[in-house]
Amino acid sequence: MKNKSIEPIEIDLLLEAVFRRYGYDFRSYARVSIERRIRQFMSGEGCVSVSEMIPKVLHDKEFFSRLSRYFSISVTEMFRDPFVFLSIRETVIPLLRTWPHFKVWHAGCATGEEVYSLAILLKEEGIYDRATIYATDFNDESLEFARNGVYKISDMKEATRNYQQAGGKKSFSEYYHAKYDAAAMDGSLKERITFANHNLSADGEFGEMHIVFCRNVLIYFNRELKNRALGIFTESLVHGGILCLGTKEDIQFTDVGNLYKVLDAKAKIYKKKENTGSLDSRI
Repeated sequence: MKNKSIEPIEIDLLLEAVFRRYGYDFRSYARVSIERRIRQFMSGEGCVSVSEMIPKVLHDKEFFSRLSRYFSISVTEMFRDPFVFLSIRETVIPLLRTWPHFKVWHAGCATGEEVYSLAILLKEEGIYDRATIYATDFNDESLEFARNGVYKISDMKEATRNYQQAGGKKSFSEYYHAKYDAAAMDGSLKERITFANHNLSADGEFGEMHIVFCRNVLIYFNRELKNRALGIFTESLVHGGILCLGTKEDIQFTDVGNLYKVLDAKAKIYKKKENTGSLDSRI
C-alpha cells in the first residue's frame, strides 16, 4: 500500500513521543534525513501513516527498537577514507607520542570498524599500550555488534585494500581470524577499548580526551545539534587535543570554528588551540 504524504506536524509528534517515552532526542536531526528514514521504515513495516506509528512507539518497545535502527547511521567500513588514516599516521601520531598516556573518544562508532582501524594503526606505531579508547553510540545493538568485532569475510577484501592505502605495515590478515564466512577481529585489539552508550543529542562531555573522532555523524544533524555536539567535543578535549571529522563535515561557520587550527583540511583534522578557555565564555 502506498504511503500517504507526511505532514511536518506528524514527524514532530512522532519524535516528541520517542523523546518523552524513551529519552532519545532526534528532534534536531536534519529533517530531510529523518523523513527519508521514516519512509523507509514505513515501507518495511507496512505502515500507511506516521500517525498510526505513534501509539505503537509509545506502547511497543520492540516497535521502537526497530524504528531506532533506521535512525542510527551505521554505514562504515575498515579504514574508511584511507587518506584520512594515512594523515593520522603522519600528522597525529607524532603529537600522540608526546603524551605518556592518551585518551581517545570515538563518538558515533556505529558497528566499530573504524575503532578497530584506529587500534590497528596505534599498534603498528607502537603506542597502543598508552591508549584508552572510549567508543560510543546511542544504538545498543550497534554497540554489541562492535563489541563482538565479527564482520563478514567478504568485507575483508575491501578492508585490506583500504588498510594498504592507509600505509599499513603488515598483512591485514594478521588482525583477524577467519572462520567460514566470518572474520573476528583479534582479541588484542579490544584490550584498550571500552564500548558505551552515549547520545550526542542529550548526554554531556567526556573529560580530558586527547583525540576525538566523530566521522560522518554531524552531516545528519541540524545546525543547533551540530553546534551542541561540537561544543561537547571541544569541552572534552585537552588543550592541543585533536578533532577528526568526516570528509564532508567542517567546523567553519560553527560556534567553535575559531578555537581550532587546521592540521589537514582535506582529511578534516583539527587541533584545539592552546589556552582557549571555557567555550561558554566565547559564544
